[in-house]
Order: sequence, then structure tokens, then C-alpha cells
Amino acid sequence: MTYKLLSRLNLPQDIKKLSLKQEEELCSELRHKIIETVSHNGGHLSSNLGTVELSVAIHKVFDSPKDKIVFDVGHQSYAHKLLTGRYADFDTLRKKGGISGFTRPSESEHDACVSGHSSNSISVALGMAEAMKLSGDEHHAIAVIGDGAMTGGLAFEGLNNAGHSGSNIIVILNYNEMSISKNIGGIATYLSELRTQDSYKKLKSNTKRILGSIPIVGGGIKSIISASKDSLKEKLLHSTIFEDFGFEFIGPIDGHSLEKLEAALRAAKSVGGPVLIQVNTVKGKGYKPAEDNPGEYHGVSSFDMMTGEKPPECQSYPDVFGDELARLAERDENIVAITAAMKYGTGLNHFRGKLKERLYDVGIAEEHAVSFAAGLALMGKIPVFSVYSSFLQRAYDELIHDISIDGLHIVLAICNAGIVGEDGETHQGIYDIPFLTTIPNVTIYSPANFDEMKLCLKKAIYEDKGLACVRFPKGGEEFGGVKDSVGAGFSLCERGSDTLIVTYGRLSGAANQASEELGCDVLRLTRIYPLQQQVIDTAKRYQRVYIFEETSRSGSIGEKLKIEVPQTTVTAIDDFVPGMKMCEALDLYGLTAEKMISKIRGDNGEA
Repeated sequence: MTYKLLSRLNLPQDIKKLSLKQEEELCSELRHKIIETVSHNGGHLSSNLGTVELSVAIHKVFDSPKDKIVFDVGHQSYAHKLLTGRYADFDTLRKKGGISGFTRPSESEHDACVSGHSSNSISVALGMAEAMKLSGDEHHAIAVIGDGAMTGGLAFEGLNNAGHSGSNIIVILNYNEMSISKNIGGIATYLSELRTQDSYKKLKSNTKRILGSIPIVGGGIKSIISASKDSLKEKLLHSTIFEDFGFEFIGPIDGHSLEKLEAALRAAKSVGGPVLIQVNTVKGKGYKPAEDNPGEYHGVSSFDMMTGEKPPECQSYPDVFGDELARLAERDENIVAITAAMKYGTGLNHFRGKLKERLYDVGIAEEHAVSFAAGLALMGKIPVFSVYSSFLQRAYDELIHDISIDGLHIVLAICNAGIVGEDGETHQGIYDIPFLTTIPNVTIYSPANFDEMKLCLKKAIYEDKGLACVRFPKGGEEFGGVKDSVGAGFSLCERGSDTLIVTYGRLSGAANQASEELGCDVLRLTRIYPLQQQVIDTAKRYQRVYIFEETSRSGSIGEKLKIEVPQTTVTAIDDFVPGMKMCEALDLYGLTAEKMISKIRGDNGEA
């Protein structure tokens, strides 16, 4: 396809010069460019196809970067990136050194803030709007939030604060009935009911006119009818929940009609205070495979653009975990599973297919998920919460307050632990070990293959007390070595060397290769915390100890392995890991077999 508009326009300024017909042509080009690029690079497809017209309309009506556009989550900002001067670089999307799949102020002045997780946009936009108000700046802060993100409690904290602020904040609620999994719960039902109304404002207007025409005459009769009229008016004209928060409400609006979107945005701009606009969109709009299966095309690797077919995927850790948990739960009615709108990404779709009544999808609400698990545990159930490592960060307080202080037993299946690749800084799973190990009486496993993961899961459910965690990486099995380390919590491969490599999880394969090349010993941990005295005593026997970890150095297991030997070296991660392929990131941070070999040989004066 020839991108006649995208390639020649000075964006975003020139959007304001376009006719409606030209804007529609621009939307067609945007949609095609997004599909073309994601089919090669992978990325978030469905969410971005659904916000093409909305992005054009926002830039038509508002003046970025003076008006601040906050995307929640930043994975729906691809059209925004193309509209703000990044067309020439868009082919580098999610590549090493390329543009991010999320919003990044370091990348463009049009990206108002870093955004990779959900439900924070209203709070951030309100802070910006308040700052502008204090400075006498009459520009607006616009929060673009999906209905999935509205299931997160932080969104309502923001609404509660913003509604009566008097600030120029506009919240655009993009309703498409999806987060990653299909939305559930009271908020989803409420928004669905709003969506079915042809025009909320028209209903209000007509009801007011009809009620106003009812005559009221005669003493007692008058008071009765008046009371009834007021009651009927309240029932028929009850405000939306957003108006109760203090927002002017506009909508629902067809999110794929540029004309209606721009009219609604101009109306919101003229209000001079908090406004919420509900726009109804179709996730995956314009690409039939994504429209038919928006969940499958939410986050994708490369695929055939013409057919939508994806290359076959290897069996993954979440797949194996989900099958094993379902197998255990079929034999034990006390096991229950919890997901925070991620049943596909965390393997619990397998559990749902067999034990639907014992799977709880709580929405994008990790804090609630942990407190909910506490209630289940208090009643004798064994809750297993399957969650991405980076998303678990939001539930740190609840893990301490609701689980650990009371000594309750729950199991965390921590998916995407370690480096995750192209999604970049906000999604890397390198902080769960540092923050979990600060909690008393926690047990953490990091198996190196599928068989070990199954054994660790069983131990976490039935043998451990308190908070028990099984963490595993994104992707599939890479190390099929010895599988007898779960009972002891570690295994030692001895080659008669005075040099020892210590590692765990996915890096076990790389450590084994380095050991074979160098002839050094390998201490492989399966239960990584708490550290066993036998592990410490074993490490003390060596002259040189090299610890390799796919985690943040601060708070790493290497920091906790207190041993006095002539040389101890910890190789871990000291930075926020930008988006790139997992293999590239592992190489960058010295965590491949080749880099392990080079490090150890270099320290010993070998070429």
C-alpha cells in the first residue's frame, strides 16, 4: 500500500487542515500500517485497530503536546505514534533501539507519560490538569481509558478525586467489552447497558419534556401527584455513575464515526471542567481475524497479514501450569484458581474448561485478587493466583497485610518472571524476587523445566505453609537436564573444579553449557528462597563463585548468599530493561552461556 497521506503530511499539525473524507483516508492508511508492522514485529493489534478514528479525532480537536494525552494502557497508542511524527521509524516498533510499543516521553514530546500498566490514566491526567490550572494554562488533560482498565480500583480513586476538581480533565472511556480476557463484573454490565442506549442525552431530554407536560391541580391531589412525579423523574432520569462522581457525561458515541467523535470532543472542550465521554468501539476494527477473535490478537507475535495465520507455538509454561493445576483440582475440591483478567495469558483457560465454577476472574484488580484469596484461605480453601510478575507489583501491600501477617496459605503462580522481551521496561519480571523476599515466611521456587514446575506446584500447594510462590519465565522449556532437585531444593553438578556457578530457572541451561566448556561446577537452585544452610555451606567450599540471575541486582539471591570466599561475583540487572528480543536482552546483561564463559575466563586472565 502507498501511504500518500502518512508519508507527506506534517503531523499532527496538518490533521486540522484535512476534510472529513481525507481523515477517513488517513484512518485507512493508519489501520493498514499498523496491521503490516505488527504482522512482522509482533505487538498489540486488536486494541490499536479499535482506536484509530479516536486518535485522529483527538488530534483534530486538541493541540498536542500543549494538551496532554494520557493513554491507559499505552498499548493502544500506535495510531497516536504514527500521527505524531514517528511514521518513518514505525517499522522499528518493539525492536532493539526502536520505538516502544507503549508511550514514552523520552521518545516524543507527544507522549505525556510512561504507560504500560492499567488504571492509572485518570490520576496522572488529573495531576497534569491541576498543574496547568495552577499555572493559568487553559489547555486540557485527556485520559483515554478502556472499560477493562475501569475494573481496576485506581481508576475509581482517580474519578472520585477528579469529578469535583474543577480542572480541565476529559476522560474518554473507550468501551469495547474487552480487556485481554472478556470483561466481567458489575462495571462491565453497567457499561454494557449504557452502550445499548441509542442516546442517553436524548432519553433525558424526552423524559423531561413528557414529565413537564403533566398538569398538577387541587390540594392533596396536587401534593401526591407532585411527589409521584418527582419519584418517577428520579427513576427515569437517574444520572450515570460518572455524573454522580461530578463529571459532565457525553455519550455513548460511535467510536468509529469521525464526525460524531469530533463533535463530542469539541463539546467536552467547551465545558470548562471534568467531562467523561463514552465511546463505543470494536476491538480489532478493520481486520476480520482480529474482529472475530480480539483476545487472540490482543498481543501477538508475527503472523501472515493476508490470512491472519500465526506460526505454531511451542508448549509454554502457562499451558503446562494450567493443565497441571486443573489435574490437581479435579482430585481436590479445596483448590480454587484466581486470575486478574488474564486467564489466557496465565494458562487458566485450561482450568476454566474443566472447573469453571472454581475459577474466579476478578478483572484488572490484583490488589483485590490477593485480598479475595485471603478470604478464601480463611475459609479453608487453597487459592492459587496466577499472575504476571510485573502485575503482581500492584499487590505488595495486600501480600503483607492480608496474607502474611495472618499466616494464611495461598499460592502465587508467577508467570513471565525474568526478562520478557519486546514489551520493555514496564513488563519485565525482574522485581518479584527483591520484593517477595522482604516478606517473612515466604517460599519461592524457580523451576528450570516443565517437570520441575509440576513438582514445585504440588509442593507449594500441599507442603509449604504461608505464602508459597512458583515463578516461571515467558515462553517454553529450554533446559531438560536433571529433574531431581525439587526434593532437596537444589542440585550440584561436580566436575572437580574450584570454580562454582550458582543460578536457577531459565539460566540453568546456559550455566550447564558454560560448565561443560569451562569444566567448573554448577549449583542449581530450585527452591531459591529461603536459602538453605546446605546451599551456603556448599558455596563456601569454592575459591571462586559466580552467581548469574535474571533479576534486579538489588535484592537478588546473590546479595543474600553471604559467603566468605576469595572471589564472589554477581551478574544481574542494574537497569530498567528496554524492549528487545529476549535473547538480545540476555546477551546484553551477560546471562547467555557465551557471556558466562567470557566473564569467567576474563576474570582468570584467559583470552
